[in-house]
Amino acid sequence: MDARPALRQNDYSPIAAPELGAWSPALSVSVVIPAHGGQGKLDLTLAALATQTYPDHLMEVLVVDDGSEPPIRLPEIRPFNTRVVRVRDGWGISNAVNTGAKAADGEIIQRLDADMVACREHIEALARWHHVTDYLVTIGMKKFVDSPPVTPRQVYQAAHLGELFDLAAAVSSSTEATIAKTDGLRKSRNPYHVCTGPTFALPREVFHAVGGLDPAVVRGEDTEFSYRLAMHGVVFIPDMDAQAVHLGLPAQHRDRERAVRAVEPYLAHRIPLRRDLRKDRGRRWLVPYVEIVLDVTDTSESRVRQAVAAALDGKLQDVVVTLVAPWSRLSSSRRSVLSDPSFEMRLTRDLFAHDERIRLIDEAAPTPAPTPFRYRGPVDVPLHRATLERMIESVQKDLAGVLIVDLPDGRTARLERTSALGRAALLAGPGADLDDIIATTHGVRHEAPDRFWPAPAQPGPVTIPAPAATPAPAPVTVSAAPAENTLLRRLKSALRPN
Repeated sequence: MDARPALRQNDYSPIAAPELGAWSPALSVSVVIPAHGGQGKLDLTLAALATQTYPDHLMEVLVVDDGSEPPIRLPEIRPFNTRVVRVRDGWGISNAVNTGAKAADGEIIQRLDADMVACREHIEALARWHHVTDYLVTIGMKKFVDSPPVTPRQVYQAAHLGELFDLAAAVSSSTEATIAKTDGLRKSRNPYHVCTGPTFALPREVFHAVGGLDPAVVRGEDTEFSYRLAMHGVVFIPDMDAQAVHLGLPAQHRDRERAVRAVEPYLAHRIPLRRDLRKDRGRRWLVPYVEIVLDVTDTSESRVRQAVAAALDGKLQDVVVTLVAPWSRLSSSRRSVLSDPSFEMRLTRDLFAHDERIRLIDEAAPTPAPTPFRYRGPVDVPLHRATLERMIESVQKDLAGVLIVDLPDGRTARLERTSALGRAALLAGPGADLDDIIATTHGVRHEAPDRFWPAPAQPGPVTIPAPAATPAPAPVTVSAAPAENTLLRRLKSALRPN
């Protein structure tokens, strides 16, 4: 089997994990457990890990003490290779997980909560997929139970979770219903939704490639992290054999209204695909929905101005414009201002340098992550107000990776899906054509421009009707005047005394 198969969207059907207990693991696993107090539950978590089927010599456990008082201590029953890592700077789950991941030696990072009791096969079940290919995130299952009076010794000796907990009375996670409805996430449009914090595993390199968890996000940090993983191009795989129980009900059950409100600002700013959270008109968000990339090298300031105005005046306002040109070559040394060979380029820079919606860079990044879409098109073909909205509507129907619009003069404009670009970058070898890979993993479509650049209304007379209460005069007809927008008039206006 190809060690890096080009999986289609989130359909992992072409790959199969080895059967539990019938294979030989080779990758090392670091189990990272963020902990703030809760010593009693943590002792049960460690007792469950001490009896895992994954080989001891390939597993380490890092308990990250996030400022517990009294400090976390290691109990008698624990995995062979367990240590406590103290948080020195910052606080919170995200910061603690990052601290543990930085100290980890394993090739796989397994995140586990300090109030989870995992079945014996839990680590093995999630780790086995990572032996098949290296761009997966595996997700464990969980049920919520009231904390029963069990001891670490009883947890260690139990062969099955059902011996310790009344699983029939347990509260199932809502993610399990989503997994079932989407054929194990194979048909999910946004599989990152179910990758919540209590238990998931991924390659250490992938964890660090996306920057770890965001310490600024104190609620919903797992969802935000999973969204960035999706933009990186990973495939999410839930494993029903990786069972665990969560000791106690989640916060949503205790105060659902406040729990939802607490997480909303973080997700609204950082997950643009949550369109339901971005309904406030005129708002600016931390992560935009679309990056509009225009190569403006050797382009006049007036033409760039026209293109930027069209980009920012579309129906879709949740955008950022990236102007690509060799800006770094502009010297700050003495020069003749009016006869400067880079006059147009400097004028463009000075015009847009202080607009937070516009970025000036020498070269566009390989992907716009975490922004979910990127538009690229000729600077002299300004966007219609409906262009972006209609292009996104088109690709969202089948989750296509790239939409290419074939312009009449032979050039193209394109909308790229960031998760598809990320997947292609993970799979590409030297000199590979990314569009060829995306055609396999997500699909590449060509369409005509008519739908995305609707023909303008035919120019003609503008009719101004007379007031309804006045019966006599007929409608007055005037001719539409052409727009007066020449460089000379703008210069005269700029130089006119106040």
